[in-house]
Amino acid sequence: MRFIKDDEFIRGNCPMTKEDVRILSVAKLELQEEYKVIDIGAGTGSVSIQMSLICPKGKVIAIEKDEDALAVLNQNKEKFKVSNLEIINAEAMEIQPSIQEEFDAIFVGGSGGNIADIIEKYGEKLKKDKNIVLNFITLNNVYKAMEALKALNYEVECVQVQVSKTRGQSYMLMANNPIFIVTGKKR
Repeated sequence: MRFIKDDEFIRGNCPMTKEDVRILSVAKLELQEEYKVIDIGAGTGSVSIQMSLICPKGKVIAIEKDEDALAVLNQNKEKFKVSNLEIINAEAMEIQPSIQEEFDAIFVGGSGGNIADIIEKYGEKLKKDKNIVLNFITLNNVYKAMEALKALNYEVECVQVQVSKTRGQSYMLMANNPIFIVTGKKR
């Protein structure tokens, strides 16, 4: 198993979970090869595809509502030849009642402003002692997520990651936005 580099993905104009944050977020899911996982707000599919490669005997469901992101997500699925990735074109809360499966892990990359509802409703589909991992750039969403998880008796952790990388031939560091990674273990 290898981690995919950012420049390997087809990007388009869609936001993408960057490599360093993607590696840490996926690690916090504690995936195993037979896991069934769901990615809510999948965007370009960088996390979905990485999870598909880690769970070759399992299944990954990617939910995305943005048409541009869906086009890129499908292109990346084809490029990386992941047959265990199912893509659903829908808004997460609208499609939620029709998803009847139980999951070994849940990743939330985008919430469309429904973070507490997503945690509550999709959390019902998460197996006991398994993890939900959420990525945020805003403090108010971090707070909402942590409060929702605590109210549902999850064991909660938050890590803030700030990544800076050199660009070109200079040693000047260029910073990416800080990202908050919230992990909830279902009890």
